[in-house]
Amino acid sequence: MDDDDNGDLKTRTFAYSRRIVHLFSSLPRETVAQVIGKQCLRSGTSIGANYREAYRARSKAEFIAKIGDCLKEAEETLYWLELMEAEQIVSPERLQNLLIETREIVAIFVSSLNTAKNNSS
Repeated sequence: MDDDDNGDLKTRTFAYSRRIVHLFSSLPRETVAQVIGKQCLRSGTSIGANYREAYRARSKAEFIAKIGDCLKEAEETLYWLELMEAEQIVSPERLQNLLIETREIVAIFVSSLNTAKNNSS
């Protein structure tokens, strides 16, 4: 990945975090919605924070570990979003674009992790 790609992904994951924050802020105040929402808020905002750490990694091993953390958090966020949809906490229409973006972010980190692992061999 070149610096422009890294900058774009930093911007994209920051914008994604903001979308997660806005989603959480709009959730019903019911206990189930708040508990699931807080889980999603934590994992969804961790993606960008972990990516920034990966971007400044001091070694290939540290980069691979941090990208792995990004992927883990993205997968977890996808789980919570799918659960919100299944439990009808948020309408499928409202979640559609966020689910698409989450799946794209997962795919980016899967690809990045595979590339980094292959390049380190």
